[in-house]
Amino acid sequence: MKIRKSLACAMAVAAISLSPSVEAQTLKIGLGTEPTSIDPHFHNLGPNNQIAQHFFSRLIEQDHKQNLSPGLATSWKALDELTWEFKLRKGVKFHDGSDFNADDVVFSFHRGGNHPNARSSFGLYTKGKKIKVVDDYTLHISSEKPYPLMAVDVSNVHIVSSNEKDKWEGEYNNGNSAHGTGPYKLVKWVKGEVLEMERYDGYHGNKPHWKKIIIKPIKSAPSRLAALLAGDVDFIDQVPTVDIARLKKEPKVQLSQGVSNRIIYLHLDQHRDNPQYVKTHDGKPVTKNPLKDVRVRRAISKAINRDAIVARVMEGVAIPAGQLLPEGFFGRSSKLKVEKYDPKGAKKLLADAGYPNGFQVTLHGPNNRYINDAKIVEAIAQMLTRIGIKTTPDTMPKSVFFKRGKNRGPEKPAEFNFLLVGWGSGTGEPSSPLRSLLGTYNKPKGWGSSNRGLHSNPEMDKVLDEALATVDDTKRAALLAKATEIGVGEDVGIVPLHYQVNTWAAKKGLSYKARTDERTVGYDVAP
Repeated sequence: MKIRKSLACAMAVAAISLSPSVEAQTLKIGLGTEPTSIDPHFHNLGPNNQIAQHFFSRLIEQDHKQNLSPGLATSWKALDELTWEFKLRKGVKFHDGSDFNADDVVFSFHRGGNHPNARSSFGLYTKGKKIKVVDDYTLHISSEKPYPLMAVDVSNVHIVSSNEKDKWEGEYNNGNSAHGTGPYKLVKWVKGEVLEMERYDGYHGNKPHWKKIIIKPIKSAPSRLAALLAGDVDFIDQVPTVDIARLKKEPKVQLSQGVSNRIIYLHLDQHRDNPQYVKTHDGKPVTKNPLKDVRVRRAISKAINRDAIVARVMEGVAIPAGQLLPEGFFGRSSKLKVEKYDPKGAKKLLADAGYPNGFQVTLHGPNNRYINDAKIVEAIAQMLTRIGIKTTPDTMPKSVFFKRGKNRGPEKPAEFNFLLVGWGSGTGEPSSPLRSLLGTYNKPKGWGSSNRGLHSNPEMDKVLDEALATVDDTKRAALLAKATEIGVGEDVGIVPLHYQVNTWAAKKGLSYKARTDERTVGYDVAP
């Protein structure tokens, strides 16, 4: 009710206050989630990556549907099954005036996979690759076995200057080292207040329309919407689901919507025998972790009414999920379906697993990262409690959640045992979440960096390895589907919930192409 009242009040003044910016060359954005760092290799996280691409270019860029296009590389091709050649763009300069060449790529790939303070490493895209400098503008990148996703992986690594050796996130955040080759230069970043950038006139690509972009972090959804309607900002992301239907009728607002590649899912601790946040039904410490039993994990999946979550919590703006990516993406399984809501079946599985009276668990999650995340946690807690798994919801700001929920492998697993998280596939196909979320933790290999439940199945790993070495698209798609069927279908290594449908709103006269990667990219807002 409070949200609707704030919307109504804001709309009352919209007619007089929603007008073009005083300076037509300035775009003001209200952003629901700000980055944790300007350092493009610090945290492989959506809010960080979307900001990074304003300042830092990649060898290969991705458009709003994740199609690949030339970036700092003008062309790329496979020389043989193991080696790819990349021709680099000449005449490109970093924001500090230094020249771009092959040495910067070598440095960036090493840094991306070996950042000492990384929250979530880019090693997922850099490990297992050897880079040979042929000349200043020619690179050969090779793998130990055939690797058809080379170009896709490369498109996820931002390039920084090799002049910035031994400079880490602090120097990037204060602007001293934030010198990329992207379309914008960092002016200032005051965390929690404002991020300002100005057009880089030496940019090698198309000249951006906006001379200046000002990003204001506005965590509160009603406040973000009110800021748009009051004319304080020109464009916002994460439009509240409760207000979408009404905004479609608002003549001063233009909406953009699209299904994303992000799945919202549950991680379950499949490693520890005595997890901290799992108790017996009468509140005593467990000596045997029930989450390690696939029957329990499947019972949890069956106990969740995904249709109800989509309809009531998400206001219809989501799609129930049964695997890692929605329809239309490469490598999906045709066999996996959305788990049917079946509380009776869930209770039977619990009894079969030796938990007829259930047990107690805490479900952790963020309260400001994903659409309606705290509400989803609460809804799931209620559903699980009904089948005998007494679930306590515990949500917190994303900065706290991801720090406490970070996985550093079997020796230092994530603090939480049962948690709600989201994952957007940077590659636009299942190998990214399979490697990161379900692959056996292997730091040298770059696998399992976000595998917070520490799921491990050698059979799935073997199939995924084969997929990643299969050049034939049809065969690779089938192998990716099979790996998904093992990790998600048979093992219930994660519990899929739904795919996000994202909504952006702009003042009338501006347009934005909804991105499958969910990113809010200022220079793509068109007047």
